[in-house]
Amino acid sequence: MASPSTLAKSALFTALVPGTVAVAIPQLLRAWRPHPRLPVDSRVARLLGGASLLSGTLLYFHTTVQFATEGDGTPSPTDEPEELVTGGLYAHVRNPMYVGVLLIVLGQALLHRSVAVCWWAVGCWIGFHNRVVEFEEPHLAEKHGESYERYCERVPRWVPRLRPPQR
Repeated sequence: MASPSTLAKSALFTALVPGTVAVAIPQLLRAWRPHPRLPVDSRVARLLGGASLLSGTLLYFHTTVQFATEGDGTPSPTDEPEELVTGGLYAHVRNPMYVGVLLIVLGQALLHRSVAVCWWAVGCWIGFHNRVVEFEEPHLAEKHGESYERYCERVPRWVPRLRPPQR
């Protein structure tokens, strides 16, 4: 069970960082730059956008709770889990939390048919990819050594594997 302080720190981090990246900035972009619009039928955009937004939100919150319960840590780089979290969704993809945030941004781009928010999603993915490759992966390799290297061999970075690999 996660401690109340870990959950509180996770909630604060979520409000400040993913809340800004995935909610506040897309809303500002949508209001600032309402045109041009994505060439998608509004009903299709609402359906796909809603599904993306909901799945991204559930994915992000599930992985945040998993960090707290499995690793006794938060999504914040200053309070990361001590243990390498490899179970649950992390058995299928190494960065499900980032995937969740991207799905939230993409969902808003579709819901509002906003080209500006769509470009924000592309920029976020590039930034997330660079952060993962240049900082997080070397840091985790140094911290967890061979167990992290084996994990990287089994689990893809971005595109989820539908079944966990055979051991």
